[in-house]
Amino acid sequence: MFAVFVAVLCLVSVSHSSLACEDLLRPSDQLDSDHLEGRWNLVAGSLKNPAAAQVLKGLDSVTIDYSNSSYFHTHRNGSSCTVHHHEITLDGHIFSMPGLSWNFTGTLFSTCPDCLVAGINIDMATSKSLNIYLFSRRREVTQKEMEDFKAQADCLKLPPPVVMDPNKETCPKMRAIEKTEEEIN
Repeated sequence: MFAVFVAVLCLVSVSHSSLACEDLLRPSDQLDSDHLEGRWNLVAGSLKNPAAAQVLKGLDSVTIDYSNSSYFHTHRNGSSCTVHHHEITLDGHIFSMPGLSWNFTGTLFSTCPDCLVAGINIDMATSKSLNIYLFSRRREVTQKEMEDFKAQADCLKLPPPVVMDPNKETCPKMRAIEKTEEEIN
C-alpha cells in the first residue's frame, strides 16, 4: 500500500510540474506591433551554447529598438557600441528574420506586462540552438519575474541564465542607420 501511495505522489508531482511548464511556456496571446514599439533592454538570457553564453557575459548591455517591422540590436562592450539592423516578420506570437544565411525563428511567451520573453531557435548548417531571452522596458525586473524566467529556462532544459548588470551603460537609441552594421564610439 505504501508503494502505491509513493507512486501516486510521484505522478501528481510530475503532472503538476508539466502543468506549471505548460503555463510558463504559454505563447503570448495579446501581442501586437504597437506593444513592441520602442526600446527593450535585455535583462537575462539562457543560452544552450556555452561559448555564446560567455560572449553574452562579456557584454555590458544589450538593447533592441523596435519600429515598424524592423529593429536595431545594439550591444555595448566598454566604450564601444555595435549596431545591427534586421527586418522582422511577426505573425501572432511567432517571429522570424528573413534574409539571413541561417534560419532564425522564435516564439514570444507570456510574461510580465512590460516584458518580452523570446524563445529563439537558430538553425545553421553546422549546428542548432535554442535560447531564451528576457527583455523589459526596465533595466531589471522583480525577484518574482526573474524566478519565473529561470523556471521558463528550466522547463526548456536550458542552463541558468546570464543576468545583465542593470548599472552598466546602454548605447544611445538608434533613429536612422546608414549601414547594416556600424561602430559608435
